[in-house]
Amino acid sequence: MAKTGGSARAATAPALDALDFALDRGSPVPLYYQLAQQLEAAIEHGVLAPGNLLGNEIDLSVRLGLSRPTVRQAIQSLVDKGLLVRRRGVGTQVVHSQVKRGLELSSLYDDLEAAGQGPTTEVVRNEHVPASADVAAALGVAEGADVIVLERLRATHGQPVAILCNYLPATLLELDSARLESTGLYRLMRTAGITLHSARQTIGARCATAEEAARLDEPPGAALLTMQRTAYDDTGRPVEYGTHIYRASRYAFDFQLLVRS
Repeated sequence: MAKTGGSARAATAPALDALDFALDRGSPVPLYYQLAQQLEAAIEHGVLAPGNLLGNEIDLSVRLGLSRPTVRQAIQSLVDKGLLVRRRGVGTQVVHSQVKRGLELSSLYDDLEAAGQGPTTEVVRNEHVPASADVAAALGVAEGADVIVLERLRATHGQPVAILCNYLPATLLELDSARLESTGLYRLMRTAGITLHSARQTIGARCATAEEAARLDEPPGAALLTMQRTAYDDTGRPVEYGTHIYRASRYAFDFQLLVRS
């Protein structure tokens, strides 16, 4: 591999040496796509970590025995996905992978932790407020009734991912801000003996306001994913109503769809 400087070489060699590329030249699947899929899998599973260097296209083509255009196309597809970035004088570098979340009743904190994303939380708001009409309808309480509102900024690897706003019945459980910054809301609910059973969820998209963009480290007007969820316990009681926004550049919902017979 061509020399790219001592520190760059140190960051590059161990990362690539950990990869065992399996490229099937007889497959109808294009080689660039095979390479891109294996690099993406390595990034998602942490084999290639943020900051790792892959070297330049010439280095990679020599190492893998592929043409430079094939390697360039594979890299470009991951650059377009936001998984790699080209840096002048440095080479191709891994950036933070997009968080993919399955469609199930789980908390963002638990999902990020299970994926090795190192979630952190800043509690912005934790107080009692009168329920607005939509909150009251979701939680099955009278409009103006006392409810808990939580607002949190969730991040991974020091980068913001989502702004979470949750409403809960005032008498449901005690929520300490320090504990909320060290674990997830659903985990605290389970600890308190609340068994989550089902939820109704709506997913949408919109553009970020200037304030949201600043908090999420995105340009004003950037694409955001939105989610509204009402969660129910095993008695059918609504226990949480959430309105969340996520950075579309860092986060995606992952669906599996089945044909109904």
